Amino acid sequence: MKAMILCAGRGERMRPLTDTLPKPLLEVKGKPLVVWHLEKLSRLGFKDVVINIAHLGFKIPELLGDGSKWGLNIIYSDEQREGALESAGGIKKALPFFDDDTFLVVNGDVFCDYDFDGDFDLKDKLAHLILVPNPEHNKDGDFGLRDDFVTNIDEVNYTFSGIGYYSPKLFKNIANEKTALAPILKKAIQKQKISGEIYNNMWHDIGTPQRLENINR
Repeated sequence: MKAMILCAGRGERMRPLTDTLPKPLLEVKGKPLVVWHLEKLSRLGFKDVVINIAHLGFKIPELLGDGSKWGLNIIYSDEQREGALESAGGIKKALPFFDDDTFLVVNGDVFCDYDFDGDFDLKDKLAHLILVPNPEHNKDGDFGLRDDFVTNIDEVNYTFSGIGYYSPKLFKNIANEKTALAPILKKAIQKQKISGEIYNNMWHDIGTPQRLENINR
């Protein structure tokens, strides 16, 4: 399975730190966030990774190179000219990289101990989302989960972790432009085409300077 790390966001809430550095290059425990992902992908047997870049994007390949340091092959999907295409738009631009195979996507600004599954089988689903208990900054959650299917509205909701397995079919009919992921997911959820699971172990969304300081402390 191939993987994609989303690294193109502006990181407005992380300013002023992201005025001079892309958010995925901010360090947790002395190591850039994106490097934690690369090390894990390599350890779990992944070989091919695409990273999308936009805001100060040139700094990411300058640091990571071609991925050979981790035994990986890194391809960069460059959005610097268009500006960040948001999650679905970024995936759409990189879609040819995945052929017709299931692929993994992880947000470049999360820090967690979830082990990516390179053999995950979507069967007839369009996506499988990893959900987590709601953190303080997202108390209402994003999606529900019932009988292993993700729901849009439920009595109990969970937070989308930014980690998911996707079929290229989910993105083939969207335009090549700036597109958010949530509306795409919600339409497929209504058709019961998205499964999910709850991950209860360590997961952090490094979305603000305070959260970054807390995790490093």
